[in-house]
Amino acid sequence: MPDGRSQAAPSRVAPARVCAYAVLRRVFEQGAYCDEALRAAARSLDSRDRALAMRLSYGAVQRRATLDHVIEGLAERPVQRLDPPVLQALRLGLYELLYTSGAPGYAVVADAVQLAKENARAGHALVNAVLRRAVRDGAPKLLGGLGEATAEQAALRHSHPRWLAELWWEELGAEQARALMAVDNEPSETALRANTLVGEAVAVAAALPVASHGDPRLPEAIVLDEPFDVHGSPLWQSGALIAQSRAAMLVGRALAPEPGERVLDLCAAPGGKTTHLAALMAGEGEVVAVERNRTRAGTLARTAQRLGAGNVRVEVADARRPLPSEGDAGRRAFDRVLVDPPCSGLGTLQAHPDLRWRMTPQSIPQMAAAGAEILAAAAEVLRPGGVLVYSTCTISTTENERLIAAFLDSNPEFRVDDLATRLRAEGPLGMGSGESCGFVQTLPHRDDTAGFFIARLHRE
Repeated sequence: MPDGRSQAAPSRVAPARVCAYAVLRRVFEQGAYCDEALRAAARSLDSRDRALAMRLSYGAVQRRATLDHVIEGLAERPVQRLDPPVLQALRLGLYELLYTSGAPGYAVVADAVQLAKENARAGHALVNAVLRRAVRDGAPKLLGGLGEATAEQAALRHSHPRWLAELWWEELGAEQARALMAVDNEPSETALRANTLVGEAVAVAAALPVASHGDPRLPEAIVLDEPFDVHGSPLWQSGALIAQSRAAMLVGRALAPEPGERVLDLCAAPGGKTTHLAALMAGEGEVVAVERNRTRAGTLARTAQRLGAGNVRVEVADARRPLPSEGDAGRRAFDRVLVDPPCSGLGTLQAHPDLRWRMTPQSIPQMAAAGAEILAAAAEVLRPGGVLVYSTCTISTTENERLIAAFLDSNPEFRVDDLATRLRAEGPLGMGSGESCGFVQTLPHRDDTAGFFIARLHRE
């Protein structure tokens, strides 16, 4: 991290760039999560600088593969040979020069050089030379030669791991894969869920200081048209709203719990779906929320309390095992069960820019195996006639369609509900899928929300 010289005097660099640079260093040098690093580094920034720092840091992390390709061409050396503080300055400056507009090139170069000078023993001259050449050549020349005719080419152009580009090329087809990878580098939707235990969405939206619009199929959804500090809002503090993608809201709507029922939510933290279920039940009945991690379970309990979801009971337990408090008497004791297992998260790459670099091809079968175990445990506690929803925030047939097919082969008493038709009947399918099997798979480039898979099953 920065040496003593960076603390000797205030930096002359623009605050948003200082913040974004700190995020890149924490992500690429310390393995930090991008969103957490940004939250820590941006505490002292105003809303405008925070938004710019987010754009620069998220963009540079997402575009790492493309940026490194250009850097190697301009610097005439592998990026592995560069001092990490120098490399982060190059990535940050090059991202702003190639993918944004508005700031003068000389200002971008000067700030990147200063960041390298303050944080590295040497190398700021290289930063100056590379970025000045990038200004001279321009984005059309530096990026124009990147094709996308093959998965390998598209992976470099859109900065995704090659294995992931090949996976989507095979499962979605070339056209869909290209479009999906392109949108993964754009900002994700900012959606809120109005907490109907407190008030209606119309009233909450009217109280927001920014413009927004709704979704005809999700009356609780509020989609923001401009940036907004959600967690700093009195509306958030009072429990009137929670940040949640529209795809995630579809999960609660798919389970469709009724007031007075007994519902089990497995792998429930951080609590967005749990509290949505509680709201759909009008606070009546019980939602048993299971979370293995004690710290995350505490966060879940606080979220339920903030949102006034008094019918939520948090259990610290392994979702693959029977609940300690239920015992044998708890077998098939739940009217509805939500299985939201750990997954590869490939449908959320817009919101989690470093995730594409964390996942590996081996992650997919590992996640699928864990999901299958949790799904089997969920089936054990669902009553006859009950409903089970399996949902992931990923785009991977191994974790989704194939897993459900294997479960159905082993559990003939379960049937698939035509969820696509059910959701279409509730309003225009602005998000969608509706494959013939009745599952729903939202896709960010097509549906303007996160990529979620949802299957609704019932026990006969």
